Amino acid sequence: MSNTPMATSPLTRAVLEIDEYASGLGWDQPARLFALVDTARLRAQEPALAAQLGLQEESGATGLTPIEQDEVPTDKALDEFLATIAWPDAVAGCALTVERLMLPPSAEAQVPQGMSGAKLAKWVATHPERQEVRMTVAVLRDGTRESAVRLREKDTPTEVLTGPDLVPGLAEALKATFED
Repeated sequence: MSNTPMATSPLTRAVLEIDEYASGLGWDQPARLFALVDTARLRAQEPALAAQLGLQEESGATGLTPIEQDEVPTDKALDEFLATIAWPDAVAGCALTVERLMLPPSAEAQVPQGMSGAKLAKWVATHPERQEVRMTVAVLRDGTRESAVRLREKDTPTEVLTGPDLVPGLAEALKATFED
C-alpha cells in the first residue's frame, strides 16, 4: 500500500489497496474479483501462502488481504456471473473492481423513454457529459460494505471518493455471493 492513503477501517484500507493496484494496471481493464481474507488468520493457517504474498508479521495488527481470483468472464453479464459464486468459510469478504461509463444525475431526465440494454449503453457512450469511472466495491459476510470511485479525468490517489453507499446495487450483488 505504498501510495494508499491512511484509512480507519480494514475494509476501507483493502478497498483503497485494490484501487491502487487497479490504477497501476491502467485503464480499459476487465473486471477483477478479489477474495478478502483475514490477514492474521491467513498467517496462522497458511504461513507459506502468507510468506509468498509478502505479509510480514505484525503483532496485534488487524487487516484484510485481497487475493485476486481467476478472470471474470467477459461473455456473461456481471450479475449473472456473480450469481454463480460461492465462497468458502475462510473468505471474510469479497471485492470487485470494474470500469463503467456514468452520467451525472442531471442527465437522468434526458434518457429516452423505453431505452434499455445495448441501445442505452450506446446512448450513454456518446453522451457529452459521460464520465469514465473505476469502481471498487467490497462487502464482508456481515454486510459491511465500502466503495472507492475514481474518475478517469481525475486519476490521482487523492481524488478517490470513498463511502459505503456509492454503488449500492453492486454491493448488494456482492453480498448475495455469501448467501446460501
